[in-house]
Amino acid sequence: MHALVIHAPLDLRIEDVPTPEPEANQLLVRVRAGGICGSDLHYFNHGGFGTVRIREPMVLGHEVSGVVSRAGSGVIDVPAGTRIAISPSRPCGLCQYCQQGLHNHCLDMRYYGSAMRTPHVQGAFRQEIVIDRSQAHFVADSLSDAEAAMAEPLSVALHAVRRAGPMLGKRVLVTGCGPIGALIVAAARRAGAATIVVTDVNTLPLESALKVGADIALNVAEAPDALQPFAADKGSFDVLFEASGNAAALRGAFDVLKPRGIIVQVGLGGEMTLPMNAVVAKEFDLRGAFRFHEEFAVAVELLNKGLIDVKPLISGVFPYQESVKAFQTAGDRSKSMKVLMTFD
Repeated sequence: MHALVIHAPLDLRIEDVPTPEPEANQLLVRVRAGGICGSDLHYFNHGGFGTVRIREPMVLGHEVSGVVSRAGSGVIDVPAGTRIAISPSRPCGLCQYCQQGLHNHCLDMRYYGSAMRTPHVQGAFRQEIVIDRSQAHFVADSLSDAEAAMAEPLSVALHAVRRAGPMLGKRVLVTGCGPIGALIVAAARRAGAATIVVTDVNTLPLESALKVGADIALNVAEAPDALQPFAADKGSFDVLFEASGNAAALRGAFDVLKPRGIIVQVGLGGEMTLPMNAVVAKEFDLRGAFRFHEEFAVAVELLNKGLIDVKPLISGVFPYQESVKAFQTAGDRSKSMKVLMTFD
């Protein structure tokens, strides 16, 4: 079966890869759709990010949906033909963090399409894949394959919102409205946020964030002081979700965050220098948000029930044979939000 294999920056190839036989508690799945993530773009454009580098050929991708072709002998509840979203998170279940329910911090995590360990963990941008039964989540007939593949980035957003605590009645600021930022908007709105303001430097992400629940969208490239009115009386926002990974966005939000405001850092863009005097004086609570685990099932349920609509964020679907064009399109934030590929 064909797979998309990255060898070096800008060297993405379609190659034949073998598919193993499913074991007793596994499923053989025909992949139908896959979304291009920011990490996929880093591998494609730069060969990695930070100290994480491609050291051997690796199949990309971790945001996928598909249909079950065959079940292992021990699986009795997933017949062939079942449509599923596939969780790429495969924690060991045995380490101290898994035993505490912190599966996203697993000491032996195997996450699809990741060069964080060697040998690399091969990804899911392939026509066929064998998965554990625990990774399969049933998809409603009302959901398209592309929408189902959005369960993974929605899970990231749901985890970030959970890290912030109760949202009911909160005034929320989201800096950076790429796919994750926009999905944080949708998740925070579903969780009960009263007001959501978003910032970005491009028009398309701001327009997309408004479609999924934002109240006010501010282009800080066109109006660098757009947030200034929210700085009165020590700030207007209870919660900040920083999804751009930009140090200037984080620092600029400090002035508009209320005392004892909660900062959830989601975006990764390199090391940052924090104004610790402001953190202390305003008693900020700084929290990180890394991946997800149990939120994947919640994401699929919300999508299945139509409680969160991701269609406004899908800006392009390409056949995998046009993968290079798909990656180039996904890398242009002025024209694209979430770009997906089909693997028929």
